[in-house]
This record gives sequence, C-alpha cells and structure tokens, in this order.
Amino acid sequence: MAQERQHYEDLIAQLDQLQHDAEALEKKFAPAIEMVHPNLRKSAKNLLHYLALRQHDIRQLQEQLAQLGLSSLGRAEGHVLASLQAVRRQLCFLATCPVKHYQPDVSFYENRELLSTHTQDILGPQPKKRSTRIMVTLPSEAATTYELLPRLLKAGMNCARINCAHDNEEVWLQMVTNIKRAVKETGLPCKILMDLMGPKLRTGPLQQGPKLLVIHPAHNSLGQITEAAKVWLAPPVAPPPKEADAWLPLEADWLAQLQEGDKLIFTDTRGRKRTLTIIGKEKNGLLAHLLKTSYLTTGTELRLKGKNATQKKAAVGELPSLEQPIILKKDSFLVLTREPIPGEPATYNARGHVSQPAHISCTLPEAFTQTKAGQPILFNDGKIEGVIQEVSPDQLLVKITYASDGGSKLRADQGINLPESKLRLNGLTAKDRHDLRFVARHADIVNLSFVNHAATVEALHHELKKLKARNLGVMLKIETQEGFRNLANLLLTVMKNYPASMMIARGDLAVECGWQRLAEVQEEILWLCEAAHIPVVWATQVLETLAKKGRPSRAEITDAAMAQRADCVMLNKGPHVVQAIELLHDILVRMQEHQNKKTSMLRSLHISDLEGTNQA
Repeated sequence: MAQERQHYEDLIAQLDQLQHDAEALEKKFAPAIEMVHPNLRKSAKNLLHYLALRQHDIRQLQEQLAQLGLSSLGRAEGHVLASLQAVRRQLCFLATCPVKHYQPDVSFYENRELLSTHTQDILGPQPKKRSTRIMVTLPSEAATTYELLPRLLKAGMNCARINCAHDNEEVWLQMVTNIKRAVKETGLPCKILMDLMGPKLRTGPLQQGPKLLVIHPAHNSLGQITEAAKVWLAPPVAPPPKEADAWLPLEADWLAQLQEGDKLIFTDTRGRKRTLTIIGKEKNGLLAHLLKTSYLTTGTELRLKGKNATQKKAAVGELPSLEQPIILKKDSFLVLTREPIPGEPATYNARGHVSQPAHISCTLPEAFTQTKAGQPILFNDGKIEGVIQEVSPDQLLVKITYASDGGSKLRADQGINLPESKLRLNGLTAKDRHDLRFVARHADIVNLSFVNHAATVEALHHELKKLKARNLGVMLKIETQEGFRNLANLLLTVMKNYPASMMIARGDLAVECGWQRLAEVQEEILWLCEAAHIPVVWATQVLETLAKKGRPSRAEITDAAMAQRADCVMLNKGPHVVQAIELLHDILVRMQEHQNKKTSMLRSLHISDLEGTNQA
C-alpha cells in the first residue's frame, strides 16, 4: 500500500513540475501576452502552457496514467492547466493527499466555446449539419459567369478565396460583386478571403516561341484517331465553348457566310493539306471538326471549298506565342539570373557539347544575397531538384540533381523553394501594399502568403491600422520551413489583432520540409493552433483530381476525411469543383460523427450487429 501511495505521489510531483514550468513560461512572456488582443489573452496563456508541456517528453507519464484509467493528457492542448489539475485531483483521491483548489484560465468547457467563437468571428456562422467550413478558390471565370456563384453556395461553399497573384482589381471587383449578389439571392452567408501574393520565389519569363497552334485529334494506343478535334472559329473577342479543343481567330464578316457542312481547306506549316468541316453554327462563332494533326501559324490561309462566295479566302488572326519550356535533365546546369532576361534552353556547339547552359530569371533579389553554395534548391513543387554550385550578386549556378528520366520541363512563373536558406523577408512587398488597399475595402479576411517572421505580421498590422481596417480578419499561410520553425512567435503576433487564423499550405510546405515529414508537420500546426484556440484551414490538393478531372482517387477520399480535424477545408478551382464541394460536404458530415478534432466519437458501429452469428 505504501508503495502504491509513493507511486501516486511521484506522478503528482511530475504533474506539479509540468504546471510550474507552464506558469513560469507564462510569466516570462507576460509582456507579449499584454500585447495580445483582449479576446485572445486567455488563449495566448494556454498556448504558452502547451508549449511548456511539449518541451518535456511525457510518454512514460502518459503510459502510467493510462494504466490507472486516468487521462493520459493526449487531448490537453485546448485546456492545459485544467487537464493537469483534473488528473492531479484523481491521484490525490488515490493517495489520500490534500486536494488543491485551483481555477485555471481556460476550463474544459470554455476551450470549445473559445474556438467556436473565434472560428465564427473570422469564417462566418457554422453551416447546417457540419462544423467544418468549406473554402473555394474562385477561377477567373467567376468574374464573368455569375451563374457559377449560386451553384457554389448551394453546394456548400462558406468562404470564397480570391488569389491576388492572378488577375487584377477590375476582375477582383467583379468577383466580389458576383459573390455579394449570390449571397443576397440565395440567403446563404459567404466570407470573402483575399490572398496577398507575398514574396514568393518564382521563375521569370521565357523567350517567346513562334506564334503557332498545334491541334491534335484524340488517338488510341495504336495511333488510330478515335475522335476529331473540335475547333472554334470566331472573332478574337468571342471565347470558345468548353468542348472546344482549339480556337482560330477569324474576321466576323467572313465567318458570317459559312454554314454547317462547309469545308475549309488549308496547308499547315509542314506543307500538309488539311480540312476543317463546319459542324455547328452558334451565336458568336462556329465549331468545326479536324481529323488530322495540324500546325497553324498567324496568317495561315483558309479556303472555302466549292461554294459561290464573294470571299473564299481568309487568314488566321493573331495567335499566342508558343511557350518553349526549358528541358532539364539530371547533372545538367541552370543559371538563375537577377535581371529579368527571358529564359532560354542550353545551346550546343558543333560537337554536341554545351556552349551556354540554360538560364532563367528569379523574381526575388534576396535569393542572390542570402543563399550559399551547397544549399538545395527546388523548382515546380519539387518536381526538379538541384544544388547551388556558385553564388554571385547577379547569378546562381545550379546543378540539377533530380529530374524525370526523359527530362523535366521548367516553365515561366513556376515556384522556387530554398528550404535550407534562411531568407530575411520581414516586410510587405510593394505589390502586397498596393493590393491591400483593395483588400481592406472589399474582403472579410486577408491571407498573408509566405510569412516567415513576426516582423512581416507586424508590418501587415501597421498597414491595416493606416487603412483603418483593424477589424479585417488576418490569416497566416504557413508554407515554408522557416515559417513552421517560427510558428509560436507568428501565433503570438497575429493574435495582437482580432480575428485571426492560420492556413496549412501543404503544397509548398511539403516541398520545403520534405514529403516524408508533411504529416508530422501538419499535426504540430494543428496542435499549436488548437492550444491557441485559433481556427485552421487545411489547404492544397484536397480532392484535386475530382475538381479537375471529375473522379477522385482513393487516397484523396481518406485525405478529405482527415481534413475534418481542421476548422475549414480549402478546395482549389477546377471544372468539376461543384461536384468536389458536394462530396466534401458529405464526407465532413459523416466524419464529424466519428471525430471531433483529434478525439474519437464512439457512436454505435454499423458493423457491430451480432445477429445471425452462430452461438454455442
């Protein structure tokens, strides 16, 4: 009996030490807590308590508590001191020692209320049937196709995301107008979030190729044509229907004389004769079938066959320049330039040796002053990997260490990651400051991309104060190793304004931290944010193939189910995004019966029926 009592007292001593350390960290950061918004001060204290708890390895303590049938503190993040005290009281009953009467800052019940309130204040009211919100990235078409917005809302969208890295203020304003109109007509609420582009490293422009259009009919594995290519013939101002495979700009007056069944003859750039057959006439143009692969350029002449017409010939209008990506293979070299020189592939001499390596510019000047030789560099979401060989103020020489067997394509405006380079990017970019003026007038939430340091968050708060937009919700997008390492400081800083939230941008984060660490990293972000009672958005590639191709993979279904532990899930744009919202809604509704955050909810199992089982 004495031995058991000693065991209980040892456990109590460990709990007391954990509480002492938690309170000591709170005291150390008292000035920082005073800077936090009043609505979030209790949460800031609890965050510090949780950080103190996780500075210890308590796995052995957890196992010993579980053996006694007590809480093992595995769900203590939202109410750390309340959890420690609850377990301590139970141990005191077992050890017959005096029970301390202690009132923690955050009780078990207040934890849920705080997170629920903070989530509602930034992401809007809880939708019917589910607690997790759905955010959807709007395509550019949302500015011109109003009908899409009511469909998104009725399918289950609760927050519309507009990415300031694309389009312009005119397009954004039309998107906002359409969202507000759809909200008014459907009666369904929807928050508007706008992403600031942030200091993202990207590749610069490529050298323009010829103004050429290549049209391919569909082929099977034997090379046989299975379906003709659908070609839209219309003036440059009349966009093609969705089913069109290609678009040839032509004068409206010439097109007006054409009828269904007419044939247009042309010779492509390779000297091969081809025929376009008109299959349908619409208000703004015509659809035609093309049965053979064709190469057309600006000025290609089309001739109307066998018909009395005043104008039998017409020239194809201005075509876009063909992009010529740089092909990179393992052990090849790439030069990144500071000057925005259009990128070009490597050039070779008469012996087949490289006379000039491939080159392309980089959009961020800091990459040339804050990197070192030997550091890794990745392109296009990690599809191409390299190591920096030489650094100068104007150039980086990169040796490619990984690419696909046949060579990987590097295009303009693709992401660059420097996972081991600690770039000091503490302020807002000029573009972000400019865009913020629009965001402050029209959005409910601003999303700060590629945030690594608290100084950047401070700069955003300063700009919002100047714009008299201090009530604008602020979301921080965690997508770099440096941002993840500084997560605690970022949380305490963003909590100075209210409301606040976080987004786990799993695409860049996976590239930066390594795919093998992504699951671990996103778990830690979820833990810390729950300790701070800060809502989290689970983003990047959720039901991606469903949104883009109309059919999800099995792994995506499991990923979507896991996303229920976040407070909001983001879907990217795609032609089947409405279907993706509907499926995600269904998954989230089902999963909340089984899971609340990380706590399993033990409803009766559908497979637990023992009727019909043979009994002895």
